[in-house]
Amino acid sequence: MTQSGLDIAALLCSKLCHDLLSPVGAINNGLELLEDETDPEMQDRCMELLADSAAASANKLKYFRLAFGAAGGFGEDVDPAEAKQLVESLVGNQEKIALGWAVQSATLPKKAIKILLNLALIAREALVRGGRLDIGAEAGDQGIEVVVRAEGTKIALDEGIRAALEGTLPEADLSARTAAAWMSRELTLHNNGDLRISPASETELLLGAIVTG
Repeated sequence: MTQSGLDIAALLCSKLCHDLLSPVGAINNGLELLEDETDPEMQDRCMELLADSAAASANKLKYFRLAFGAAGGFGEDVDPAEAKQLVESLVGNQEKIALGWAVQSATLPKKAIKILLNLALIAREALVRGGRLDIGAEAGDQGIEVVVRAEGTKIALDEGIRAALEGTLPEADLSARTAAAWMSRELTLHNNGDLRISPASETELLLGAIVTG
């Protein structure tokens, strides 16, 4: 692995640790509360907190394993249903974000699934006030086409992430916040594809990628 590859891996690890800090910290807090709590009702609430936090931690690990890692448990092709379950866990409360899923293929190349999951993560994080997240993918004449659309009352996309997706972010300016976007573009280009992002808008974000083969 090159030094650049090592840097990207380190930044992705930093993002993973950052995103896991909240649910793992909640587990620790729940255990501390449970240790001192004697009221049965409060004990039940502590157990609910522990269960929710443990599920959130497991879901994030599963998501990052396929989105960022080698995902050795999968072959070169992945059932999109696996990705749908991961995105559903990412969306969480359906009252805040509605999920639209339009992936008809029985299988997709793992590289396309990785790009789909990374773009979905970026779009989800941009929906700071909730809204709708639509995800589509299909095999076309030019390759696998992936489209992710976020719509809401407030789209908040970090300028560094936008620059990483557009390919204008200097590699020296990479951070844990922008590493996933950078990886998404590099993975797309490495597979002779293309990645596009819609112009800045307060209510809509459209991300698209084409991956060959």
